[in-house]
Amino acid sequence: MTNEEALTIFRESGALLEGHFRLTSGLHSPNYFQCARVLQYPRHAELFCRLIADRFRSEGIEVVISPAIGGIVVGQEVARLLGCRAIFAEREEGMMTLRRGFEIKAGERCLAVEDVVTTGGSVKEVIALAQSAGARVMGAAFIVDRSSGRAQFDVPFFAALSMEVVTHQPEACPLCAQGIPVVKPGSRKI
Repeated sequence: MTNEEALTIFRESGALLEGHFRLTSGLHSPNYFQCARVLQYPRHAELFCRLIADRFRSEGIEVVISPAIGGIVVGQEVARLLGCRAIFAEREEGMMTLRRGFEIKAGERCLAVEDVVTTGGSVKEVIALAQSAGARVMGAAFIVDRSSGRAQFDVPFFAALSMEVVTHQPEACPLCAQGIPVVKPGSRKI
């Protein structure tokens, strides 16, 4: 699938938003990828997640881990396609934590997945959590890489769609300077 084909799916699903957004990273942007709008259609979820699963199929993945909330659907579908377990990490007192009885066994081959990355912070936290449990993190993958490859990881990584989207530090945001209200559509405050 080309980037243009992927963007067409996002546009047709109403998932590529325009306005003034505060991203999970804290950066501001005139664009926002609302992956939930794409993932609400199982055929789209399977299409994007199959690209991820096919990329890591030869790694013998035993568990897929994702950060809540955005990565849960991606993690579940990638795990289904790989025939392995899916778990997710949640923030507890500002730290990614395994709850709900989830565990990672030492030596398990793990894949970290997410819906969208800008800086990669949540994915890096999930990778560190898995490694601290003794997992062998074989890679990281996401539906959308908003950084156009600038987000880097210490494991092999893959994005189904890579696109550079303009971002601004809040104190230097031209949209703020114009008085345009900022919207926070993500799930970080949950």
